[in-house]
Amino acid sequence: MTLLDHVLVPVASEADAEATVAALAPHLDEVSRVTAVHVIEKGGGAIDKAPLEKRREDAAEYLAVVEVRLGADVAVDTRTDYGTDVVVTLFEAAEDVGATALVFRPRSGSRIVRLLTGDTATRLTTDPAVPVVSLPDPERE
Repeated sequence: MTLLDHVLVPVASEADAEATVAALAPHLDEVSRVTAVHVIEKGGGAIDKAPLEKRREDAAEYLAVVEVRLGADVAVDTRTDYGTDVVVTLFEAAEDVGATALVFRPRSGSRIVRLLTGDTATRLTTDPAVPVVSLPDPERE
């Protein structure tokens, strides 16, 4: 078994799915299974960002990108999880599916934007529950 044997791939949007798939594609020879997950963030008492059904439909579209682009080359599972903390929910999903690593492509943004939004990438790599692999931007190589 390798580090990338069964990877959990968080998918936040359609553009994120496209970017992550493009970054993961060169490494598929090391991957046996991909579990793509979209986390619908619950407000924890606050008003949700959009109606739940709309968010489920969006999640299905985002996850379909991974299935369509990678499904011919590797086994792909998809799931939609719900939680008040995206990072905690992702690590719970990784444990639930037996992922060997969480693989993601950091999204761009200025330092101030990351500071104000809580920078999920930093939280993913600080005290992770499974190994975390940050994929490079294939266009920058």
